[in-house]
Amino acid sequence: MAENARAPANIPIPSYDLGQPIPDAPHAVSVSLPTWKAVVAYEEGEEWVIGELKTGYPRFVIHKSVTAFADALVKKHGSPNEKAIVVPSSAIAARFVKFLLGQVPSLIPGRDVRIVDLCPIMVSLEDEVADSMTRLRAVASAVIFPQEHRKVAKVFWQHTGEGISSRRAEFCHKVFDEGLLSSVVNEGLESSALSPQMLGRGPRRYQKSKSSFNSRPVTQSHINDHSTPSGTASAESIEYVQFVEERFGRNLGLSLAANAKLAVRRRIAGALTADVDLREALRIQETPEAIRRVQGFSEDDVYLYPSGMSAIFNTHRVMMATRGELKSVCFGFPYLDTLKILEKWGPGCLFYGTGDSSDLDDLEQRCKNGEKFLALFCEFPSNPLLSSPDLCRIRSLADRFDFAVVIDETIGNFLNVHVLPFADVVVSSLTKVFSGDCNVMGGSAVVNPKGSYYDQIRKTLVEDYEDNYWAEDAIYMERNSRNFVSRIQRINFTTEAIGHALRGSPIVKNVYYPKFNPSRRFYDDRRTIRGGYGGLLSVTFHSAAHAVTFFDALETAKGPSLGTNFTLSCPYIVLAHYSESDWVSQFGIDLNLVRISVGLEDPVDLVSRIKRALSECD
Repeated sequence: MAENARAPANIPIPSYDLGQPIPDAPHAVSVSLPTWKAVVAYEEGEEWVIGELKTGYPRFVIHKSVTAFADALVKKHGSPNEKAIVVPSSAIAARFVKFLLGQVPSLIPGRDVRIVDLCPIMVSLEDEVADSMTRLRAVASAVIFPQEHRKVAKVFWQHTGEGISSRRAEFCHKVFDEGLLSSVVNEGLESSALSPQMLGRGPRRYQKSKSSFNSRPVTQSHINDHSTPSGTASAESIEYVQFVEERFGRNLGLSLAANAKLAVRRRIAGALTADVDLREALRIQETPEAIRRVQGFSEDDVYLYPSGMSAIFNTHRVMMATRGELKSVCFGFPYLDTLKILEKWGPGCLFYGTGDSSDLDDLEQRCKNGEKFLALFCEFPSNPLLSSPDLCRIRSLADRFDFAVVIDETIGNFLNVHVLPFADVVVSSLTKVFSGDCNVMGGSAVVNPKGSYYDQIRKTLVEDYEDNYWAEDAIYMERNSRNFVSRIQRINFTTEAIGHALRGSPIVKNVYYPKFNPSRRFYDDRRTIRGGYGGLLSVTFHSAAHAVTFFDALETAKGPSLGTNFTLSCPYIVLAHYSESDWVSQFGIDLNLVRISVGLEDPVDLVSRIKRALSECD
C-alpha cells in the first residue's frame, strides 16, 4: 500500500460552535447547527443563527469567495441595484439566462440581463493566431441581473449545482483584480469566447518568447480534457501552470490536474480496488477485481462534474437532448433537488414517493396505456429512508416500454453495490464519502456501454459535454479519495454496530438502514461480494421530545451533508423540507427523523456516545 494512501486511523470527534465551518477549513462544505432549536431558527431565517454563519453547504449558502467575486464584477460592469451569478462557462450562463427569462418574462435581454465572459489575456499573438482562437475559452462567466430577482437566481444555483466553486472564484478574482482577465459584456446574450477584441497582451513581464512559452493562449481547457491523457502532463499543461504560478506566486501542483482527473475516473470506474496514490493509480491499467465488470466499460465512460447535482442536472439535459422532451419518473422519496430538477426543467415528472411494488404496478399500467417516459430516476438506496428499489423489475419495464434508467449510487457507493448493469447512467456526488474530507465538491456520471441508448448518449456528450471541473478541486478530490477503499470497509462496520445499538432502545420507533429495511432483498441482490450496507442511517422516536433530546445530546458534529470522515448528524426533514411538512407526511415520513452519517471514529466510542444520548431521554 502506498505511503500516501495508508488506511485511516481513528479520528477524534471535534466540537463546533454555532455557524462554524465543518471542518474548520476555508472551503468546508458543511456548517455547525448544533441544536434542534438552531436548525429550526436557520430555516426561519432568525438572525441569531444566520448572523453567526461563517459558511454553509455551497449550493445553499453561497461561499464568501464567490460572493466577493460576483460583487467585484457588478462593481465594474453593473450598477448598485444589480447582482451577479458566476458560473464556469458561457454555455451555463446562457442556460441560466434562459431559466431567468422563463421565470421573469418581463426582463429584456441586453438591458436587464447581460452575460460577461471572463477569458485569459493572450500572452502573444505573434504566431498561430487561428489555432489560438479556436482553443480559447472563458475561465468563468457571469450573468448580471436586477437584484430583486436574486431568489430566482438562487433557485438555479441550488438545484442545478452549476455555480462556480469557491477555489475557482478565489483564483479568478485574483486574476481579475490584477487585470489579467479580459471581460466581454455580451448584451446580445451570445457567447463571445472567440471574439477577437478580447485578445490582448498581458503585462510586459509575462510576454514570453516563443521558445519559452510557445505563444499559446492561457486556458484551463489544457487540463480539463475528458479524454485519457498520458502519464505525464502535456507541454501545454506545463505552460499553463507556469502562467498560473508566476502570477500567483504559489505552487498548487496544477500540472497534476489532468492526471488527478484520470485517477478519479479510474477509481469511479472500479479499476482501482485498493488504496493507492496518484502515481500508482496512473500506472495501473486494470485489475481482475474491477467492480463494474460491464463488457466494454472503461474510465472513458466516466464524466466528471463540479457537483453531484450538476451530474444529475446534466444527465437529465443529455437525456432530453438524446430522446426528446418527455416526462420523467422520480421513483422513491429522493434527495429534494433531484425532484426539483425533474419538475422545473422539461415537461415535468411523475413522482412515486413510496417507491414500492404498487408504484411499479401503476407505472406498468400507465405504460401499457400508452404513456411515454424519458427516464426513471431513483436512488440506491434512498436518502434519508435508505430504501432500495427493485432494480430488476425497473430494468425489465424500461426495456419493455422504452425508457432510460438513471441510478444515483451516492449512498450505496460502488464498493458496496453493483448497479451499473441495471442503469443507462449512474450518477454520484463525489462530495460525500468518495471525498470524505468535506472540503471539496464534485460529481460523476457513468454511462453504461451495454445500455440501450449508449451510442446516442455518447454522441450527445461529444457535442454537449464541458469539463467544468476546476483543476484545483480535482487535485483535492484525488488526494482525498486515495484511501476510499479502506474508509468504506471501516464505515460499513461501525454503522451496522450503531444501527444495532439504536434498535435495542425502547424509545426508538424505527431505524432506517438497508440491512434492516423491508427492501433488504433488493439491496442484497446488488451487494458486492465484499460490500456492506453503507455509512448512513436514520432513526425515529416514539416521542418528538425524545428526538429533540437525543439530537441535542448526541456528541457528534452536526450540520448538512453526509459521507464525511467524521460522524455528522442532522434532523434531516427539518433541514431539507421545513416548509413542506404536509407534503412529506403524505409518504409516511416522520418529521422528527434524525439522520446520522457515520465516520471513522473509534467504533466503541461512537456506540457509547449513541447510548449516552439515548440515556438523556430517560
